[in-house]
Amino acid sequence: MKNHQSIPLLRVRYQTIEFDNVDIHLRTLRDKQQYLDVDDIAQKLGISSAIWSLFGVVWQSSEVLAHFLFDYEIAGKRILEVGCGIGLTSLMLNHRQANITATDYHPEVESFLLENTQLNKGNKIPFVRTGWDDEDSGLGEFDLIVGSDLLYEGDHVDLLSTFINQHAKPHCEVILVDPGRSYHGRFSKKMVTLGYSHSYSKPENTDYLSKPFRGQILRYER
Repeated sequence: MKNHQSIPLLRVRYQTIEFDNVDIHLRTLRDKQQYLDVDDIAQKLGISSAIWSLFGVVWQSSEVLAHFLFDYEIAGKRILEVGCGIGLTSLMLNHRQANITATDYHPEVESFLLENTQLNKGNKIPFVRTGWDDEDSGLGEFDLIVGSDLLYEGDHVDLLSTFINQHAKPHCEVILVDPGRSYHGRFSKKMVTLGYSHSYSKPENTDYLSKPFRGQILRYER
């Protein structure tokens, strides 16, 4: 009798995020305990097993960002989502026929984004896997740059501000949702030195969240 070695599988779940009369369907990881790094691709990129799964679940900040942009003026704007993770905001904007490009560093994001785009019967979303310290990602420049929960390590302040500035048109708006981490103050000061005005606000309504949201919406413009 032959021994059949078991092949590890990721456990996933399907969920729907509602925006008024619009439903965005998501195939996500079942939970943050999932892990499958074939050929150690993620590990070689510096993504440890402890944070491997973080791309594949829906976070509060991403829901806040997607809801904030649901009726935002997007006509004629080239939009970039930075650190898109499972891609909720990109998928919602894609439903709105936005000119949206998504980026993330994680090697599994692109395949999940493609499957979720097909799940929502949308047009293919341009995706570039890139790090914030890459010298030339080939992305070009954008009118609107968005992201959620990106400032969770100290060195992200300089890396993210530099990356955003590299890909911002001379007249550009940046909208980030931060859950209340300690680095957003330093980041805002850095953006001001780069020539951006800065404002912040609390989301007006978060009834769609299961828990109170203690973060804020950060906005930068030049």
